[in-house]
Amino acid sequence: MPPFIAFLIFADVLERFGAHATTMRWLYPVKIALVLAMLLAWRKHYRELRPLPARRDALLAAGIGAAVFVLWIALDASWMHLGAPRGFDAAGSDGRIDWPLVAVRAFGAALVVPLMEELFWRSFLLRWLEQRDFLSLRPARVGLRAATISVLLFGIEHNLWLAGIVAGSAYTLLYMRSETLWTPILGHAVTNGLLAAWIR
Repeated sequence: MPPFIAFLIFADVLERFGAHATTMRWLYPVKIALVLAMLLAWRKHYRELRPLPARRDALLAAGIGAAVFVLWIALDASWMHLGAPRGFDAAGSDGRIDWPLVAVRAFGAALVVPLMEELFWRSFLLRWLEQRDFLSLRPARVGLRAATISVLLFGIEHNLWLAGIVAGSAYTLLYMRSETLWTPILGHAVTNGLLAAWIR
């Protein structure tokens, strides 16, 4: 995971420091393609993705994901922002909507990003903060300190930091309650999918 985490950080830094809009438009598909390729290459190592959630847990996760979406668009006051908002302009230089790029961004936001981020933030970091041999730790055994640190870091990684904290708390509770990584992935995917549709 470190190589594509480094790439994501690099892309984020470029964007925050005002890289040209054209560069950033096409950096996103490259980023998503790289992340997807690495997820597929290492898929056999992700043991937590083997057991599927119970139907009740999946429905709860979808509902929580939708609730996080509602809160995300509501938590938009100026003091809730870290830096300037980074929007996406779907129109190309000719003013027309670039639908292939819109589709790639929606696919990345709803399917690739939740999988990658939950593997990092919940499966790895949350448990690693509790004990270094994180793979042997049941999610339900994670303590308040580790959960708080991971949620705060997840929050400030987003421009809307308070919304990020709310989302991180929701996904962490889903993970600890169900003890399957698919529930925060599903909740995260629903949130991002609804946000992608809302923005479009």
